[in-house]
Amino acid sequence: MTAIEIVCPGGPKVLAAAKRPVPSPGPGEVLVRVEAAGVNRPDLMQREGRYPPPQGVSDIPGLEISGSVAAVGSGEIKWRRGQPLCALVAGGGYAEYCVVPASQCLPIPSGLNMISSASIPETFFTVWANVFERGCLKVGEVLLVHGGSSGIGTTAIQLASVFGAQVITTAGSERKCTACRRLGADVAINYRTEDFVDVVSAITEGRGVDLVLDIVGGSYTRRNIESLAVEGRLVQIAVLEGAKVDLDFIPVIQKRLTVTGSSLRPRSVMEKGALARALLVNVWPWIEKGLVEPVIDSVYPLAQAASAHQRMESSEHIGKIVLEVVG
Repeated sequence: MTAIEIVCPGGPKVLAAAKRPVPSPGPGEVLVRVEAAGVNRPDLMQREGRYPPPQGVSDIPGLEISGSVAAVGSGEIKWRRGQPLCALVAGGGYAEYCVVPASQCLPIPSGLNMISSASIPETFFTVWANVFERGCLKVGEVLLVHGGSSGIGTTAIQLASVFGAQVITTAGSERKCTACRRLGADVAINYRTEDFVDVVSAITEGRGVDLVLDIVGGSYTRRNIESLAVEGRLVQIAVLEGAKVDLDFIPVIQKRLTVTGSSLRPRSVMEKGALARALLVNVWPWIEKGLVEPVIDSVYPLAQAASAHQRMESSEHIGKIVLEVVG
């Protein structure tokens, strides 16, 4: 099969097409003939040598795919050859074939094609796990989402809005802010021209927000805490600006805040399977009713994975970047 390898740690040009053996599914796994694969920030980090795959996982990048079942491993597996699906994977997505634990596979939502479906798993699993399970968002609460035009951001805005929360988001241009409002954000703040702390305070009349979903870290940490209401929650899922910060715990104590975070890739198959079932019950109906949809920025052929990474690094994209795999 054709797969995209990381020749050595570095920039997008270290991604190269190569021939690899087609993997075989083990117990509880399915082999998927991949039609499309989503591109995510962790893929860029892996390419740079900053995010190695977990032990035993393929060194081929790619954390989400869509396609059809090519073969089924042993055990009680509901999937059958030829069935279309999308899936969360721990690696191996940038290839013509990929092995996936059966519990991490989901049916293609009605009305969506393979390109759109490939852009769902990584961001939807992440948002559900962190906004709704770890962050405990409630109807009527206020959510602040940083990076609203990213794959995570566009997903969080839509899911929280449909759920019944008020959504405030930040983005780096007026074009991106406009896109966020169209997706359901009540307020979109251009962080290049406005201070989100001041805007949040004005909008909430000094109360603050109930939940912050942050991918930035660094200097945003103190400002996020300042923006939280009493009993507020900060959920950290990435640290693009930096992981180490000086933190004054007095406001955390005074406002009884919860500061937490999580990552998705290292979780067990059992945990990811539970998230898949939660999405099928709680989110798939919204997608199939047209209330939520993945936002696709651009599509590249598998062989142009380097160009897809360059597009993501430019930060000009709105929504997801997808690789189309032609077998």
